[in-house]
Amino acid sequence: MTEEYHRVVIVGAGFAGVTAANELAAKGIDVLLIDRNNYHQFQPLIYQVATTQIAVTDVARPLRAMFRRTPSVCVKTAEITSIDPGERAVTTADGITYRGGFLILAAGAEANFFGIPGAAEHAFPLYSVDDAAKLRSRFLGALDAADRDEAYIDKGALNVVVVGAGPTGVETAGAVAESMRSAVPAYLSPALAASGRVYLADMLPSVLTPFRERSQRYAEAKLREAGVELRLDLGVTEVRKDGVTLSDGTEILSRTVVWAGGLKASSLLSDTGLPLGKGGRVEVAPDLTVPGFEGVYALGDSANIPDSAGSPLPQLGSVAQQSGQWAGRNILAELEGKRRTSFTYRDKGIMAMIGRGAAVAELGRARFPLRGLLAFLAWLGVHVVLLSGIRERVGAIISWVWDYFTTRRPQIVVDRPDYYHIDWDDPPDRTRT
Repeated sequence: MTEEYHRVVIVGAGFAGVTAANELAAKGIDVLLIDRNNYHQFQPLIYQVATTQIAVTDVARPLRAMFRRTPSVCVKTAEITSIDPGERAVTTADGITYRGGFLILAAGAEANFFGIPGAAEHAFPLYSVDDAAKLRSRFLGALDAADRDEAYIDKGALNVVVVGAGPTGVETAGAVAESMRSAVPAYLSPALAASGRVYLADMLPSVLTPFRERSQRYAEAKLREAGVELRLDLGVTEVRKDGVTLSDGTEILSRTVVWAGGLKASSLLSDTGLPLGKGGRVEVAPDLTVPGFEGVYALGDSANIPDSAGSPLPQLGSVAQQSGQWAGRNILAELEGKRRTSFTYRDKGIMAMIGRGAAVAELGRARFPLRGLLAFLAWLGVHVVLLSGIRERVGAIISWVWDYFTTRRPQIVVDRPDYYHIDWDDPPDRTRT
């Protein structure tokens, strides 16, 4: 078996992993950054790739391009098959073991289907560029089927069901509804587009539960105005290939079910012997190290990071970025013989896009509220700043301006034919909902 040694091995090239690598590279530390993909993805905009608003190249940046001027960072693209935190080592599918003086686990998350029958098989999660491409191809496949034969409309071809009314679900439902209203009529006939229905379902009684009540009410009003049909206080009890069943027995026919109902830590962590808590995430000490495993850190969506009161911080990109920077600084401190310090999160607030000219934002620790156009502009500005790379920022701005002032979507392309082609052979007793 081949082995490689690096001063720091980082698993995962999301916000936490990339930020930690940058922090260490600034001091010339030997870092191995390993990920199954050769790119860093800007996860908050994945839903816009799925709904054909922006291109993949606007949210995905090649890792080697990001670190081309930092020779101390070695980028490897590989599928990790096992993690040995006691040895601070990971092994890949091609049999190579990478060992480090320090090991940073920032492997991200995956969809949590909570054991709901059929969800894993038939719903489309929305966490990665690959997820977005699959969902976009399925959406376009359903539209084209309805265009070929209107009989498919009665089988739910133009129905989209979004499960989960958190920020991702609200943003996705709003974007799909906007597409139905503006872009789809230019793609299909306006009469067919008018048959489209967008449903947003959640077992909780309101949308955007982390937000204030006024923001929730505004979001619900704007979603309804956009044509989204809210199914709140109703859980999804089954996902089938032809639709979903809600907890009140209602069935909604659809071939496009988007899963925004929750995340859990990467399954890579499940058999490592690490202390796991809620969502399968690693329980970490205030300084982001894993108790009982010397030199091992867990960050971002891989960790339950405690706040000053000891409660886990939310799974936000800002938490991941800040924890990556802090972990890098703590490792540098250890290398210099200094003490690690406890992570202090700077709360910058939360925001969610609802549709064209409509968003909600609650800024800073005090949660200063913004709604409407000001929140919309703030959302755009924050995401432009956070995007990695000038090319990505310019591309996103051009796509947003184009989308705002036109109804044409140059990103309407099918690149996952397996998801574009739909099996319409369903039980004959299904009727349109």
